Amino acid sequence: SNTSEALTPIVEKACEVMPVVQFDRYAQTDCPVVSERPIGGYAFGISGAQFVVDNLPDGGNVLAFRILPGVDVLEQRWGAARKIFEQNPQLNVIGVEFVAYDSFKASTVVTDYIAKYGTIDAVWMDAGGTAVSILEAFEDAGLPAPKVMVGEDQQDYLEYWKANNLTAIAPTFPTYQWRTAVLAAVMFLKGETVQQNWVLPQPEITAENLDSYITAGMPPLHYALSGGEDLPTWPGPWQNVDVNKYKDTVD
Repeated sequence: SNTSEALTPIVEKACEVMPVVQFDRYAQTDCPVVSERPIGGYAFGISGAQFVVDNLPDGGNVLAFRILPGVDVLEQRWGAARKIFEQNPQLNVIGVEFVAYDSFKASTVVTDYIAKYGTIDAVWMDAGGTAVSILEAFEDAGLPAPKVMVGEDQQDYLEYWKANNLTAIAPTFPTYQWRTAVLAAVMFLKGETVQQNWVLPQPEITAENLDSYITAGMPPLHYALSGGEDLPTWPGPWQNVDVNKYKDTVD
């Protein structure tokens, strides 16, 4: 579900008969459920926007890329970033564009804004799936990378950042939260007491710690915070995925 409102009646019905662990979206309910929460979308938005403010000279042009409207966590990310940009009028937010996860559309937006404004000095994103496509659009235009780049913790972006020595940051979302939910469920099955709220950290990836988040050979859109690092077969199956062994079981 994309909203807490839609999830609430489902969770309330389920918790009448079984333990419930919720993550990613959270029901608005008083029934006894375990909730694991990231610090939040606002923290993600603040991290990237403040990095732009701290590193971009006055008068710089900022282009914001968004994925989809109406998704609560994405609205929070942009809401926080927008407030910071509004508080720093020395920077010019020249556009806010929705591109979904469409690399061609993202590249076209870069081309159009370069044609209209001459320069794009910083890129802010509410999710980083098209970060490398955006950066490659600057290359295709014969231009250097933006002075400041905000992406996310996808493998291709982190590798591009390192290879090109960008002034960049990657705010993160705890994609490892699946693991925390499994841990809580196992505790339930063992009859152990489970705390009601688990707050998950969202570390920033910066130039100082970038190397520690890159695992060689991972697929382009692998999230560095996937949470699989302690699994016994890591990272082999992720590096050599045999897509032919997976079959669609839906009739």
